Amino acid sequence: MTRAEDTKADTTCLTGTLWTVYQVTELGQRTDLHDFLGTGIFSMAEREGGFAPLVFRLHGGAPQVVREVLLERGWEEYDEEEQEEGDWNLYWRSSGFRKLDYENILPWQRLNHHPKMSQITRKDCLARHMRRMKIAFGAALYDFSPAAFILPNEHTKFLGVYTKNRTTDRGKSHYWICKPVDLSRGRGIFLFEDIKDLVYDSSVIVQRYITNPLLISGYKFDLRIYVCVKSFSPLVIYMHQEGLVRFATEKFNLASLDSLYSHLTNTSINKFGMRYDTDKERVGRGCKWTMSRFRSFLHKQDVNELLLWHRISNIVTLTLLTAVPCVPSSPNCLELLGFDILIDASYKPWLLEVNYSPALSLDCPVDVTVKKGLISDIIDLMNYRMIDSFRQKGYHRKRSSRRYLRPEGFLLPKSLHATPSGCKSRNHSISSSSSSQDTLLCSVNNANCPFHANSKSIGDEKAPQNFVEIDSTRQSHRNTTSTIFKLPSLHVHKLKSTAVQLNSMTQDKSVPPCRVGDFILTFPFNEATWKASQDQADVKAIVNEVQKLTTRLATSFNEKERIKMESRQSIGVGDKFEPLLWGPKDPPLLSECFSLNSAK
Repeated sequence: MTRAEDTKADTTCLTGTLWTVYQVTELGQRTDLHDFLGTGIFSMAEREGGFAPLVFRLHGGAPQVVREVLLERGWEEYDEEEQEEGDWNLYWRSSGFRKLDYENILPWQRLNHHPKMSQITRKDCLARHMRRMKIAFGAALYDFSPAAFILPNEHTKFLGVYTKNRTTDRGKSHYWICKPVDLSRGRGIFLFEDIKDLVYDSSVIVQRYITNPLLISGYKFDLRIYVCVKSFSPLVIYMHQEGLVRFATEKFNLASLDSLYSHLTNTSINKFGMRYDTDKERVGRGCKWTMSRFRSFLHKQDVNELLLWHRISNIVTLTLLTAVPCVPSSPNCLELLGFDILIDASYKPWLLEVNYSPALSLDCPVDVTVKKGLISDIIDLMNYRMIDSFRQKGYHRKRSSRRYLRPEGFLLPKSLHATPSGCKSRNHSISSSSSSQDTLLCSVNNANCPFHANSKSIGDEKAPQNFVEIDSTRQSHRNTTSTIFKLPSLHVHKLKSTAVQLNSMTQDKSVPPCRVGDFILTFPFNEATWKASQDQADVKAIVNEVQKLTTRLATSFNEKERIKMESRQSIGVGDKFEPLLWGPKDPPLLSECFSLNSAK
């Protein structure tokens, strides 16, 4: 037998074995890679060649905690002098990527930013979108964003509102906060009451200042909520259970508008305050709590906790909906955002801003607790699978020139080609009963990389080192065995931008898991929202579902009314979704919240 024939025969056997694994999964058994590593084909690779670790690539300025977590998980850092250009799995940077980076992304790679996220992370863009959504869906739904004016363009409009307030309210004080539209970490922010104190030399946003914040022992605070957007088409939102509660280090006082330590909660400012290291009443040292500690505080207050958490979740969903028409679909990307939420004295949550690349520095023990777990859960959410390590690393080492994998093909470990006895007959029986049109797919999205069109995905963060390449189309086994797999031609040159077609056919359409680590799926929450968010999102239908869910949670029903509402399945009770309520220590099912709320 020639070398080429031997390779094809081994490949046939391997694929038959893989098909067996996926057929078992299709029968309803929840098969995970770890369940068969010790007995299946991958154990051979583990014994013979070991697994190649996943590779991460960091851009200058990327947080050190990302490097630490990935190294602890067994990843390797990318070395551009030692490794091929496409031989990495995750590229993390604090700034945005170039258009070319999105166009040239390969099936096994992930980027930590979606394109055009400035649509909601720039303060002026966010204000415009909020205004547009208020007009489209009513101010009552989008009442969580304080009135805002973009200066200098809207200076005259702001002046009119300012003058009207002074005239109609008989001299009652109104306070405003001014922020540069494109700066972060509290830079350039100031408060004012009299318009003569409004001085700026760049584009700024002026918002009505919330003068009745909820205080803890007299100290103002806000919540830093970590949100991960896996996809915008369809829209998939996860919110992390753990977050930060950020305190001002001076007691709240409207008589001293110049005291930033009293009015701003940014750590980058308060860590320089005189009282930062002092033991402040109830707050303690420093200026941060974990979200877990805040839950304990909230539990002692006279407030409907479930409704408060849901309102915050709604703010995240409704805010991200404003960006859906603007952000292009980009498979293999995800976005970590920091939502800053202020709770006022009546327990109403307000959106302050949305942060791009939220700070991940480890300034105190609270940061270590929150952020290391956050990064680890993000990696799990990216859903790396064994196929993601089937890079061309081993393939390149067998050849002198750089070559890139065609998008329609995928790599399989060469060490898996040892043919166990009886393998050919088993493969023959499996293949002959399958359709000749079945296709082997390598999904460009980060959720699935199935070998069978209808199979469940399985995966791990480890993969064999040596690979061979096979074609993506499985022909009928009734054909000659020497023609079952056709080796694709290889590009000698660098991959071009058109090589991987990022269209709807390459994206994962499976229902996302309701929980990954401490990430809770908050959208979609039922089949109606899942369907409405596909391809060209139906924002109106989504908003309608959000309103129906909010109404149910906000209203106390008697038993008869509750049963009647559940029979209508207005939020999809009984469908394939089992949504959890983000926020509580042990997130309950949304369906349970209705009965809990009606009992109050």
